[in-house]
Amino acid sequence: MTGHERVRAALEHRKTEQVPKLLYGETIGYVPAIESLLLEKCGGVAPRHFFSMDITGVTLNPTRLDPARFAPRFGSDAREALHSGEIDEWGVWWKGGRYFHFAHIESPLRDCSSIDEVKSFPQPDILEPYRIEGLRERVNMLHDEGFAVAAFAGSVFEQSWYLRGIDVLMMDMIINPEMARYFFDLTSRYQRSLGEAFAAAGVDIVMTGDDVANQRGLTMSVPMWKDYLQPRLGETVAAVKAVNPDTYVFYHSCGKVDELIPHLIETGIDILNPIQPDCMDPAEVYRAYGCEITLWGTISVQRTMPFGTPEEVAREVGERLETMGGEGGLILSPAHVLGPETPWENIVAFFHAVENH
Repeated sequence: MTGHERVRAALEHRKTEQVPKLLYGETIGYVPAIESLLLEKCGGVAPRHFFSMDITGVTLNPTRLDPARFAPRFGSDAREALHSGEIDEWGVWWKGGRYFHFAHIESPLRDCSSIDEVKSFPQPDILEPYRIEGLRERVNMLHDEGFAVAAFAGSVFEQSWYLRGIDVLMMDMIINPEMARYFFDLTSRYQRSLGEAFAAAGVDIVMTGDDVANQRGLTMSVPMWKDYLQPRLGETVAAVKAVNPDTYVFYHSCGKVDELIPHLIETGIDILNPIQPDCMDPAEVYRAYGCEITLWGTISVQRTMPFGTPEEVAREVGERLETMGGEGGLILSPAHVLGPETPWENIVAFFHAVENH
């Protein structure tokens, strides 16, 4: 089987000769230290080929808009950041570089007191046709190389708080719901339209997600999630499936999200990531929901991948393969992007353990 066929079989909950495998960063990007490590150790070969991964990712073409349009919001302090790329196309300032969880986020709209003020802030041009030029051709090429293809359509809660500030947005959800709904409608519109574009281009997996939990539980009540976020997520799922019923929809939330899983299934989500093993029991989640939703991730990036030995990596992989995925429904990867501390030997051990089980 090709990786593409293997992933499709796993998503259809059919048994495969090997569980699909990848590094999560292959779909959304690597932190600089890991990118440099892979470039050096893979000898110039793309990591997806070097490790025979089963899934890779595609992204939009870069924006042509001038970042200087955000200068009035940030002032002269942001001059360097505007040219270095630390301020993204939404106008969010990632101080120190946009390396996932390794930057301080400066939210440009946290002090806005009215929706009209928010509306006056420049918006990205994500939906312009030039952003997806050549996308279908890239997807077809990767399919011809044997890969399943994923693409991230964006977040709703997270993108909203990047803009508004997480503390301010969560207060909005309680005392200023009209403002909160404006942000959620704005970001979900982009997510929905991108999902449709990716589905039309033949992408296998449209990725969505919002970190709505920490390692002790949800950061908002289930009723609040169902009120603010579930309907918008459902609209994205419906839009993707209307364009291409064979496209799968992926939902990411770090943390202990077991309370939400039945509601995600109800919403039409096909894949749940990352099943963070530091606060959830992957085997227990698989026993409870493995026939209804595919689980992607499950290998610890807090303990095993960065700080374990290669033998401990192999042991954790073996435990997952013994307790999950026997009938499909599992895509195995480190639960999130690999941190800078992760040694090469542990990356190799992860792939060898899957292949040799």
